[in-house]
Amino acid sequence: MVAILLLLSALQLTASSAFSVGAGFAITSSSANGRASSSRLQMSEFMTHYEDIQVDTDHAMSVFDITPQIEAIVKKSGCKEGTVTVLSKHSTVSVSINEMEGRLSDDIRQFFLNLAPPHLPYLHNDLDYRVGPEDWPGGDEAWREFRRTQPVNTHSHLIAMMLGTSECIPISGGEMKKGKYQSILMVDIDGPKSRGIAVQITGGK
Repeated sequence: MVAILLLLSALQLTASSAFSVGAGFAITSSSANGRASSSRLQMSEFMTHYEDIQVDTDHAMSVFDITPQIEAIVKKSGCKEGTVTVLSKHSTVSVSINEMEGRLSDDIRQFFLNLAPPHLPYLHNDLDYRVGPEDWPGGDEAWREFRRTQPVNTHSHLIAMMLGTSECIPISGGEMKKGKYQSILMVDIDGPKSRGIAVQITGGK
C-alpha cells in the first residue's frame, strides 16, 4: 500500500510540473530518452475578441470573399496564437472555405440550385400554413399579415445546411494559417439583403 501511495505521489508531481497554468502557461514535452526537452510554448496573456461585420448582397445567390475583413480583425485583435471562428447569423447564409474565382462562383450557384431547386413544392413555402408564436403582437391576424411578407425560400435553408454556417481557422504568428488558394466565403442564398457575420478570436497575445 505504501509503495502504491508513493507511486501515485510521484505521478502527480510529474504531471503538475509538465503542465502549469498561471498568468501564461507552459507545456514541456519529454524526449525518447526520458529527459525533458527544451521545447516550450509560452503565452503571456489569454485574450478574446469579438466583432460583427456587415455585408450587403446584390442578388438571389451571391458569393463574397470576406477574407480581407477577417484578416483585419485578426490583426486588430493582437492575437498571436489561437483560433478565429466565423459564423453566419442567418439561416439562409453560409460560411465556407474554398477558392474565390468568378467561374467557380457560377458553378457553386448552378450546382446547389440543381440539388435544391427553388420551384419544388416545399412545405415551408406554404405561408398560409405556418403557425405563428402564441404571443405574437396583435394575434393571429397580425401574424398572417407579417408572414405574407416572408420569402418562399425553403431551397435557401437546405443549401445553407449543405454548405455549413461556420468555419474555425488557426492563427499562428499573428496570421491565419490557411492554404494559398483558400478564401473565407460568405454565400447569401436568399438575397439581396444586409447580412451579419460574427467573428470570435480566442488565444494569446
